[in-house]
Amino acid sequence: MSTPDFSTADNSSELAIEVTCLKAMLTQMLKAMGQADAGKVIIKMEKQIAQMEDPAQADVFGNTVKQIKQAYRQ
Repeated sequence: MSTPDFSTADNSSELAIEVTCLKAMLTQMLKAMGQADAGKVIIKMEKQIAQMEDPAQADVFGNTVKQIKQAYRQ
């Protein structure tokens, strides 16, 4: 069994596209899970953010979760 190649782009514009793709993929996965389970995942993510020691990182994670929640509701 071979190891998958998860290499990441070197330039910031390609990296931004990869991150956007991952956000969209996570949103679709949450939609496929069903409302109750997706809600549990989002709540756990928000609890994890609240426990982060680095406020800058917590802010970025929080904004990402907000974006995913908004896309999930559409």
